[in-house]
Amino acid sequence: MLQTFLINILFITLPVLLFVIFIDNYKGKKNLYYYIFSSIVSMFLCMIYPIRLELGFTVDLRYIPFITLALYGGHKIILPLYITLNIVRFFVGGEGIFQSFIFSTLAFIIIPLLHKKFTSLSPKNRIITGIIVVLVNGVTYLISLSTYFETLNSEYWNIVGYVIITYAVIMLFNMIMIEKILSNIKQRDNFLRSERLHVMSELSACVSHEIRNPLTVTNGFLQLLSVSKDITPNDKVYIEYSLKELNRAESILNDYLAFAKPQSVHMVESTMEEELVYVKNVMMPFAKFNEVEIRLEFQNTAKIKFDSNQMKQCIINLIKNGIEAMKGKGGILFVKAVQIGKDIVITIQDQGIGMSSEEISQLGKPYYSNKKEGTGLGMLMVFGTISKLKGNVEVKSKKGKGTIFTLTIPI
Repeated sequence: MLQTFLINILFITLPVLLFVIFIDNYKGKKNLYYYIFSSIVSMFLCMIYPIRLELGFTVDLRYIPFITLALYGGHKIILPLYITLNIVRFFVGGEGIFQSFIFSTLAFIIIPLLHKKFTSLSPKNRIITGIIVVLVNGVTYLISLSTYFETLNSEYWNIVGYVIITYAVIMLFNMIMIEKILSNIKQRDNFLRSERLHVMSELSACVSHEIRNPLTVTNGFLQLLSVSKDITPNDKVYIEYSLKELNRAESILNDYLAFAKPQSVHMVESTMEEELVYVKNVMMPFAKFNEVEIRLEFQNTAKIKFDSNQMKQCIINLIKNGIEAMKGKGGILFVKAVQIGKDIVITIQDQGIGMSSEEISQLGKPYYSNKKEGTGLGMLMVFGTISKLKGNVEVKSKKGKGTIFTLTIPI
């Protein structure tokens, strides 16, 4: 029995381990197909090699991959497992085929309903939820099993203890591994984004510095020419235009340098209320023109130190994107800033066209934009600004439902 138990644990955990080794770097449908296929194989093996108790009953762990995928994926993802489960159970035969069909059907209908709420939870709460769901599943099985006993004797309670402990321990181990993988993927993506921003910042600083030198020299010679008595009035006009354009070019380079490093003259220590109110007032005409209402809610008393200009531009970029996402149909753009523990959390939620998971994964990359005329540098600036404050940017979106940007900045 112990040998079969350990083999069943291998059936449950092997797909997770193989994912880390072979599939971790892939994104999109390839990952999805792997999740479904590996869960089907895992469930199939658990049903073919059940754990046979000394009391004459058999217990298998088929519902652990079933429940796990139902919680993380929803109805569409779990459908192949539901079909496979009932086909395999039919060919395995024995008593309880009809009861198994009823039980799996109820699980197929009910458990995926928790998907949306489940994915919005924190990793710790997802683990707890997964264990609770699998225990409810186990208790339901035990209740149906009790009908085979005339009296609930010690044999039955031994089965109860074995099933509950087995389900809880294996589900805990499985969920911890999955959440650790998700955490590692997220940290890796954040690290790659930070490295990309760092390279862009260094490049901006180097290029800007090198270009300013010849601009300064050119500016000096033009100023000398402008006071010369040997040039005509028409030439002076051209020189004045040239000086203005040089000053404008230098201003643009200063902006690039500001992107590379926060400017001390703009550093403030604030609750960010002034910046958010300022941005709301600045963006109000653009919002009204597109029939969008901006609602600001502020509940923060903690102060942080940041570059005021960069933060304003960061929020402007996000609000502008939200308004443009609602262009043509209007709606409400919610901006909320609250203190949660040791973090200031700013959420910007629109009711626009939304984005797919593939589009979300591309955000923050230079020159990638969902807008035809966009360059993607606005979102790059957003990620860069928050990264300098050791913060984090999370994006949740659904096509046709809107997008939520969550900026988490440590105090």
